[in-house]
Amino acid sequence: MKSTDLCPRLQKSMDIIGRRWTGLIIYQLLQGPQRFSVIEAALPVSGRLLSERLKELEQEGIVLREVFPETPVRIQYSLTDKGRALESVIRGLQQWSDSWITSEECQPEPSQPQ
Repeated sequence: MKSTDLCPRLQKSMDIIGRRWTGLIIYQLLQGPQRFSVIEAALPVSGRLLSERLKELEQEGIVLREVFPETPVRIQYSLTDKGRALESVIRGLQQWSDSWITSEECQPEPSQPQ
C-alpha cells in the first residue's frame, strides 16, 4: 500500500505548501495584506512564478485577491481564514529549520561551467 493511500489529506496539504516559494509567500502574507510589488521585492522569485503561485493559492482558497477600483487600479493580496490557519504550521517549520538547518545548507550551490 502506498503512503499516499494512507493519508490523502496530508499528502494534498504537503503538495500545496511544498511547492517552491509557496511557503515563503504565505510567510510574507502573514505580515498582512500586500501588493504584488511588495511581495515580489521581498522574495527572490520571478514575477511570472510569483503570479502563478498566487493564482494557485487563490484557487485553493488560501489567498484572497482584492481589486480596488482606483486610478491606477490597486490589487492587494491577503490570507483568507484558511490561509491564516497555516500560521502555526509555517512558524513551526521556521522553528524547526532554525534548530536543524545550518546556514551552510542554505547557501546556493555553485553554478556549473557550461
